[in-house]
Amino acid sequence: MGLVFLIAIGALAGYMATRMMDVHSNPAVTIVIGIVGALVGVVLLRALLFVVGALAGLLGALIGALLLIWIWQSYAAR
Repeated sequence: MGLVFLIAIGALAGYMATRMMDVHSNPAVTIVIGIVGALVGVVLLRALLFVVGALAGLLGALIGALLLIWIWQSYAAR
């Protein structure tokens, strides 16, 4: 079902993109442009989300480590 949805969205995106960029092509080329563009967009978005997720994990780990060090220095060192 996801692939069918991606094809439908890609075809619509191809139509919209060719109109926005004022490209005159036949419907088959327009649909192919949209489908390939949708596939490229999905790959790029997933890569971006992976990088952002990894950075968020690093930031969370850093904050957690800083908090533990602060607690340790504040209470355990007494």
